[in-house]
Amino acid sequence: MPVPYFYEPSLTIGVNQFTLSPETSKHCVQVLRMQEGANIDITNGLGDVFNATIQSAHKANSQVTIQRHQSIAASKQKITLGISLLKNAVRLEWLFEKATEMGIHHIVPLICERTIHERFKMDRMQNILQSAMIQSQQAWLPLLCEPIALNAFMQQQKASVNLIAHCEPSDKKNIKEISAVDDVNLLIGPEGDFSSSEIATAISNNYTPIQLGPTRLRTETAGIFALSVLKIF
Repeated sequence: MPVPYFYEPSLTIGVNQFTLSPETSKHCVQVLRMQEGANIDITNGLGDVFNATIQSAHKANSQVTIQRHQSIAASKQKITLGISLLKNAVRLEWLFEKATEMGIHHIVPLICERTIHERFKMDRMQNILQSAMIQSQQAWLPLLCEPIALNAFMQQQKASVNLIAHCEPSDKKNIKEISAVDDVNLLIGPEGDFSSSEIATAISNNYTPIQLGPTRLRTETAGIFALSVLKIF
């Protein structure tokens, strides 16, 4: 049976005794019915994984002893997904979850000319990333920032490979022909696509237009499809 996996951002290397958060303690004791002597794995989301033994099982503040520590190297390939906010927040949440499971490095919600959205709930989105990281048993929590205007993103974020997926007729490179082994910026637009001026600005900032196949994809589908093609395992 797999060892249960948890997220504790305050756990650091060198700690021998640690008090689990109320959320983790409750899950261990009340949900999983774990008792003293049971083993769990804990990550701090910064590349560290700790194997621990429960010394005191309490629903609010269980105590554990750290037995072993392992450092997981970050992937050399760091994909930053700049993707427009969506009117349907559930679709965006689904995208964040799946992108995390796939090992995304950085997610940047974008505000574009045609973006239609409601309030961005940062705490909820962070929780979705954390849950997806735990579910997929990864050691690195993706970076997530507050929504930013597209032009500001292009000025601030620089990468070795910069890509923009859009639907306007033009010369585009097939995404399957892209070689992206280091840092990558990938731009995905809103339901109404990027505007012509946004596409022109991106190209002037050294973004390569790419096409994702013969069909028109929803924003969240385009994001996941592009990640699946670019991601190196």
